Amino acid sequence: MATIKYDFSVESLGECKVKSPIELSLEHGAFRAAYVKDTSFVRNRVNVFNKDELETDPKSTYLEKAGPREFIYFNPTHVTAGICTCGGLCPGLNDVIRAVVRCLWNRYGVRRIKGIQYGYQGFFAENNYDTIDLNPDNVDNIHKLGGTFLGTSRGGGDRTGDIVDSIERLGINMMFIIGGDGTQRGALDIANEIEKRGLKIAVVGIPKTVDNDLQFLDRSFGFETAVQKATQAVNSIHMEAKAQIGGIGLVKLMGRESGFIAAATALASHETNFCLIPEVPFELDGPNGLLHHLEDRLKRRGHAVIIVAEGAGQELLQSTNQTDASGNKKLADIGTFLRDSINSYFKKKKVEINLKYIDPGYEVRASVTTANDSIYCERLGNNAVHAAMAGKTKIVIGLVHDKYVHIPIAMATLTRNIVDPESSFWRDCLDATLQPLYMVNNINTVIDKLKAEHEEANNKALARLDKVNAMKKKTK
Repeated sequence: MATIKYDFSVESLGECKVKSPIELSLEHGAFRAAYVKDTSFVRNRVNVFNKDELETDPKSTYLEKAGPREFIYFNPTHVTAGICTCGGLCPGLNDVIRAVVRCLWNRYGVRRIKGIQYGYQGFFAENNYDTIDLNPDNVDNIHKLGGTFLGTSRGGGDRTGDIVDSIERLGINMMFIIGGDGTQRGALDIANEIEKRGLKIAVVGIPKTVDNDLQFLDRSFGFETAVQKATQAVNSIHMEAKAQIGGIGLVKLMGRESGFIAAATALASHETNFCLIPEVPFELDGPNGLLHHLEDRLKRRGHAVIIVAEGAGQELLQSTNQTDASGNKKLADIGTFLRDSINSYFKKKKVEINLKYIDPGYEVRASVTTANDSIYCERLGNNAVHAAMAGKTKIVIGLVHDKYVHIPIAMATLTRNIVDPESSFWRDCLDATLQPLYMVNNINTVIDKLKAEHEEANNKALARLDKVNAMKKKTK
């Protein structure tokens, strides 16, 4: 299998000659906040499996640290900034909008900040959506609300030319795009079109994915809030299950391709007996299937709690063969399928059960952030502004090894972050639930399937990397 060679080199619009209006220290040890230099980096690989690899990583495999620079590319008085939010709702969108606006206004003195309504759809003239003039006064309290102050939508990112035309008409020279994997791929296409036209416009992404499935990041904003809200739902369903004869609590959580929310919730709740995620196949029937183990659990303890991620067990259902406006595959409903399958199984056996099923997905997505998530959003927004003012472009801001860094969009979107079945995280989840390592009847078949899926994902990432490298050569 070919190895993916990541290149974290950050592109810039040009030399930074403008003295930053932010007064900070030029050196450490002055007991005041300091500027960040372009020579400050964070290692991507901190786990060393071969000591000979320690000093062989080229500089391009290091991540550039985020933060305010002493000299910046844009004169703040010449800046017109744009902000848009795309894709599904996620806790923290308003916190990020607020942070970007306040940093632009209060720290750099930027007075022209335009909010684009309803995601990429807000750029298209036929939709007739006005921009919103943003300032500290009208965003000051939006972090206390769920949803997004600017509105959102799916799709439209493929109309690159129309979007750049609109950016030009609005006089925007600094664009902040808040969205997930597909949105950021669209942002990269926008930035490439901008470069092709010879325009000096910075494009900086703030990655939004409640599923925590963006590569390299310690976590994505909204994820912690989602786990907090999901844990409350699991705790409630546990009370229901424990109070009933043959009580079963079934909770479906978000997680299309990555089971981070489900696994983290299982760990946080301490009440989950089965956690089903997309990365680990399971079967219903047979001596090592879910239903047999669930029956055994009820015999031993009298009740059970099951968490299932929305993308888990899709091979057990009939595919819809449809996609949404963002290009995501529409999933069959694993929650109702499990509910009906469990009820049918125990009915045939004439065993009394009381199954309660909940899907708190939309409630979770629209939640106000936890305190720690709000802090994260604030710092992401601030660092996005510092990056754009320094002329950085085609990047997203992320937290890697507890440091804020610039990640080229092309690298961040090569492949999705997923729960590794061999990781300590999943091992700890198994310890918390005490479920079997695999709930399948032929382990070799499953291992072969997982290897094939891993190979396919790797090949897709390599194909995207080839496309990125070809684009770089073309623009040069």
